[in-house]
Amino acid sequence: MTHSTANENHRLSFWASVRESAVPPPMIESATARRVVGDWAGACAAAHVDADLDLRTIHRLHGTQFARELRDDLRHLAPDLLRWHFPRIGPDGLVRPAVTVSLARYGRLHLVARTPPAWASAGQRISLALWDPARPRDGVGGHRHPHPDRRFRLDLHRHLWDVRKAAELRERTTGDPGAARLAAELDAEEHGLAVDRWAAEAALLLRADGCADRIVSVRLNTQRWLAFDGSSMVATSRGRAGPVLPDAATWVLPDLELLRAGLIDADRLHPLVASALVPDHQPAARSPDTAPSARLVQCRGATHRIGVVDGVPVALDHDPDEIRREELLTALGGPALPCLRVVDVLRQPESLVDVRARLAHSLYRAGITTFR
Repeated sequence: MTHSTANENHRLSFWASVRESAVPPPMIESATARRVVGDWAGACAAAHVDADLDLRTIHRLHGTQFARELRDDLRHLAPDLLRWHFPRIGPDGLVRPAVTVSLARYGRLHLVARTPPAWASAGQRISLALWDPARPRDGVGGHRHPHPDRRFRLDLHRHLWDVRKAAELRERTTGDPGAARLAAELDAEEHGLAVDRWAAEAALLLRADGCADRIVSVRLNTQRWLAFDGSSMVATSRGRAGPVLPDAATWVLPDLELLRAGLIDADRLHPLVASALVPDHQPAARSPDTAPSARLVQCRGATHRIGVVDGVPVALDHDPDEIRREELLTALGGPALPCLRVVDVLRQPESLVDVRARLAHSLYRAGITTFR
């Protein structure tokens, strides 16, 4: 196996694991249900996003027009989608700690999403806040990086958090075939570089930042940066100069790579991502009988339920006395009750692998739903 192929396999394996555990369907469903009825704060709570925003104070300090615009953005924020696309770190794919990500700009003000430092053990939470460069330390406590990070910014990529723009994801992942030469030079496919998008994204960046210079810096790793002029690589360096092309524009969308590699299907993507990348996809219907509240088992001619009580899988349609009798019969060598066989499997340590993965992301309820 070549070094580049090994890197590609590691990258795809990393993102497949993240997509499996980090933002589970119950979280997406709960956040969506609250968002569609206008409860943006409830949607944030469901997605483990803290809203450190006092809209009354913001209205008083910055005026009616700004408060109205901010509130409109919050109502269209999909916090579960934000968590889905949030920058992550290895080896476990946890959200990047101690980072401030700009989501939207309103003149000098930024709506930002922050994560606490790793040592804070804050349970993978993300917080929303308003950042004012005129008062950069207001409300940030001891956060080491309160200002928006130039590398991790989503104000130019609203389709990664704003439901009004989510459908643009497909367009923003469609590249320019004229970049084939540079893509080959950088071995872009092996490394996951979105070289065919760089020209369009660089133009967007330069226009947004009001830069007359056509050069942007592209970070490939800690040791290697490129200077890109919109069509070709003009220099390499160990540092950056000028505007930095955001990571969201530098790399191929992980979901797109996973789809191309056959490592994920559309039903396992975030619904907004699936509808953009696979527009003809029909989501699999989830009927009440297959909802995650219970697992159905055929048990001696009847359909029974396996559910979770106090975090433990149990047979819901058998009373305790019957279960004790059946367990005694099994211990004496008799056939096990089908419901109890399923419960035993779910309680085995090897069945906890997925739960542990989700608990690593501090999503306790999501971990429990693995049993269901």
